[in-house]
Amino acid sequence: MTLAKIPLAAVIGTPIAHSKSPQLHLHWLKTYGIKGFYIPMDVATDDLESVLRMLPKMGFVGANVTVPHKERAMEIADLVTDRAILIGAANTLIFRKDGKIHADNTDGYGFIENLRQNAPDWNPKAGPAVVLGAGGAARAVVASLLDVGVPEILIANRTRIRAEKLKDDFGNRLRVVEWVQAGNILEEAATVVNTTSLGMMGKPEMRVPLDGLQKSALVTDLVYAPLKTRLLRAADEIGCVTVDGLGMLLHQAVPAFERWFGQRPVVDSAARAAALR
Repeated sequence: MTLAKIPLAAVIGTPIAHSKSPQLHLHWLKTYGIKGFYIPMDVATDDLESVLRMLPKMGFVGANVTVPHKERAMEIADLVTDRAILIGAANTLIFRKDGKIHADNTDGYGFIENLRQNAPDWNPKAGPAVVLGAGGAARAVVASLLDVGVPEILIANRTRIRAEKLKDDFGNRLRVVEWVQAGNILEEAATVVNTTSLGMMGKPEMRVPLDGLQKSALVTDLVYAPLKTRLLRAADEIGCVTVDGLGMLLHQAVPAFERWFGQRPVVDSAARAAALR
């Protein structure tokens, strides 16, 4: 009698000990009675390609990649989805039976699904979005906002040239605004998104003046440690609908888990509790 192989998956980054993904995936594996494992791997950039080529031979069906490996993983992959190419980074790898590495990016999907679940009345077409930051996470957010019909996106970043690059890549529905003017454009916004690390534990606070926020705006922060950042607290006080960043982490994991383990998981209060444990 031949026993089936136990499917393995991983999250790869450096550092990686802080990742909440193992808690989430292990919760789902247990919930659905799947005999699989999901482990954190701290891998140096120089070793990334050799590790990724070896994992399928060791029984791994896929992996998540996080900072600083998202761009390099896409370069290593044999096949890359259109959305990963558009975003310029991969966060999800599928190891195919033919040995090829298939790269995808589910960050934008996770971002939109988080808003749909936690702000069901949000209308992306209601007006412009303000996106603070222009890094990899901002690229995924911009791509997904354009995809769901946001009419205009105002981008402000501490380094203007990175914001200009976003405009060059995504087109004239983007407008670049100086970082020092970020507070002034909030009054135009139907949707406000912080994609920077400002406000995260151990990082500087968000200093953008928030008194221009409109009560009708939806405000979300990709930072989830702490869950309630200064931006979200201020938006709550004004009366805005707010959505924390943890749901994006939960929802971006759904397509990956389904591809690796053959079961589409549900993002519910138990999944959220598992990630916060």
